[in-house]
Amino acid sequence: MPSVRLEPLAPTHLGDLLAVASDPDVVRYTRVPDPMPAGWVDGWFGLYEQGRRDGTRDAFAITTDDGEFLGLAMAVHIDRPGRTVELGYVVAPAARGAGVASQALGLLTEWAFAELGALRIELRIAVANEASKRVAARVLYRYEGTLRSL
Repeated sequence: MPSVRLEPLAPTHLGDLLAVASDPDVVRYTRVPDPMPAGWVDGWFGLYEQGRRDGTRDAFAITTDDGEFLGLAMAVHIDRPGRTVELGYVVAPAARGAGVASQALGLLTEWAFAELGALRIELRIAVANEASKRVAARVLYRYEGTLRSL
């Protein structure tokens, strides 16, 4: 199992971000649009850069100690007054099944408690994404229910 770390997402990660966002499983289980419009990755990155500045969201590259890109770890929504944070994670196909997501979610969870003073952390996992559910369980998240819409 590779040791992972989180580093603030930067313009140098945009090529890796595009590759991960283009993966069929990422498209199926996340909020990445299908088809992905031209310029979507740059817009997404800009949204997270603005969120880092105004404290409403943040994003990190999941990397090895030597800088190999393994995926993304995000604070999708930060509610500072409510001390609630929604977290998310995406692992590159080549790094899946090696404990990367569990390590990254553990680090991201620690960051949310320590840096944001979070009292509640939420994960929104697609109902059919069994692998992501297992990751959440390994990091001791508890299933509370399924969001439904019409």
